[in-house]
Amino acid sequence: MINEGNNIYSVFDEILSKEEKEKMLKQKAKVLWLTGLSGSGKTTIAKVLERDLHLQGFLTQLLDGDNIRAGINNNLGFSEEDRTENIRRIAEVSKLFINCGVITINCFVSPTEQIRNQAKAIIGEENFIEIFINTPLEVCEARDTKGLYAKARKGEVNNFTGISAPFEDPQTPSIKVETENQTVEESANEVLVHILPLIKV
Repeated sequence: MINEGNNIYSVFDEILSKEEKEKMLKQKAKVLWLTGLSGSGKTTIAKVLERDLHLQGFLTQLLDGDNIRAGINNNLGFSEEDRTENIRRIAEVSKLFINCGVITINCFVSPTEQIRNQAKAIIGEENFIEIFINTPLEVCEARDTKGLYAKARKGEVNNFTGISAPFEDPQTPSIKVETENQTVEESANEVLVHILPLIKV
């Protein structure tokens, strides 16, 4: 396929298919998109989930907001435009991983329906599993392990989701994890039980 405007020559139709790689890895590649407020437990749950999947023989890659912003997206801020571009790039990288047959675990606030739908459109609805880590704002703020909520309350951090920028609860997530009254292991296991039938060959 040739994009005449940019002289881009795509070879996606000439390389090994996702299905061929999934067959070799004996798994179905999906993007597990964990969304929720800062401090909700997304990354903590994802790390336990990744370990559990690894022990069961699945090949995974975990993408985390801080790591991505320290690397591939280190030129982006937190304006609405930059948040949108942040998620667009993450979705494109995730698509590359699932094309390799890899189960990709993403931990990103991704605060609006529009921004999550953008990611789903890029990745493909059939490969996108939206997981809402539903932790009340007051619980996230009480944890405040990074001190960000305190800074946001003082006006030292702009466009901070939950304080000076909105968070829209997902309307139809594949799974909603209510973390307030359960352990990290229980939350991760809740996700694991849901996704295993979707990733097993």
